[in-house]
Amino acid sequence: MASDDRWLERLRLELAWFTGRAMLHSRGAGVILRFAHVRPRRRGFQPLRANEITPQFLDRAIRALKRWRYDFLGMDEVCRRAVTLPEKRRFVALTFDGAPKDFINFAYPVLTRHAVPFTIYVPTAFPDGVGEAWWLGLEQVIARESRISLMVGDREQRFTVTGNAEKQALFSYLESWLRSLPPAELSAAIADLCTRYRIDLAAVSREASMDWEDLAQLAADPLVTIGSATVNYPVLANMRDAGALREMTMGKAVAEAAFGREIRHFAFPFGDRSSFRRSHVVMAEEAGFASAVSTIPGIVDAEGRTNLRALPRISWDGRVRSLRMMRVLASGVAFAPVKPTGSATGQT
Repeated sequence: MASDDRWLERLRLELAWFTGRAMLHSRGAGVILRFAHVRPRRRGFQPLRANEITPQFLDRAIRALKRWRYDFLGMDEVCRRAVTLPEKRRFVALTFDGAPKDFINFAYPVLTRHAVPFTIYVPTAFPDGVGEAWWLGLEQVIARESRISLMVGDREQRFTVTGNAEKQALFSYLESWLRSLPPAELSAAIADLCTRYRIDLAAVSREASMDWEDLAQLAADPLVTIGSATVNYPVLANMRDAGALREMTMGKAVAEAAFGREIRHFAFPFGDRSSFRRSHVVMAEEAGFASAVSTIPGIVDAEGRTNLRALPRISWDGRVRSLRMMRVLASGVAFAPVKPTGSATGQT
């Protein structure tokens, strides 16, 4: 079903390209693009393939956006454009989530060569070496094993998975279940699973993340905006309000102490509609953030019509390598106009 949905969506975007709508009827002030991993193409079981692009694709995408005459902006300037009168040229903001190690090795050289601004959102437990990339532990267990057992709720479940499709289905099922748990229960569940199958989750998480030295290199670059993504990258919707606000304020405080500057911009962990609530949008303002980005797709309007603390982003699907699709999505014609849900000050 999911593959059918992707095919239909791609067909819809292809039609928008061939009818010329993307070139003739652009909407909004601009768009924020979201990427996670940038690294060479890998082989084998990759349940999170949608979150990966290659350095070569990033290079092609930036060249194309320049050719289409987009203004490349950091998040401070995005906030300004979102509350002022529309400008002649539309903008694009490049954002990267999670501070993975592959960013410094593969994405940053491309971005530096093009001299374009970008924003990276850092969950501060990970450069500290104590964050848990539970999704990577889950991926490694399923990739390596054909018979898997674990406690799901109050009973043990057993799965036999041999082919790639079965492994993908199991990953999707367990990822969804784990994401539904409060942080303490999630940590206990993934610890049990990784212990059973001899996966060192702490080592996997450390190896996958940039450290503070890597981030200091980025922070010294005037084209780089450092943003916060909490401390531990939890699903905020699974937390009590006090815990969620603490994650937001502590992530900001730790990053400000590490970089010696104000951290003005925030990314909701995971960022889809099930991962945060309206109350968290208000908390972003209470915590002192000028903006907060989601992964809910859409465009940024001018004149204060888009809530700065619930900004939409287009998460690029790494399984798609068509620049035509990027042009259609960046134009905004793929997104239906919506009524404003609040002011740019963060009220919804």
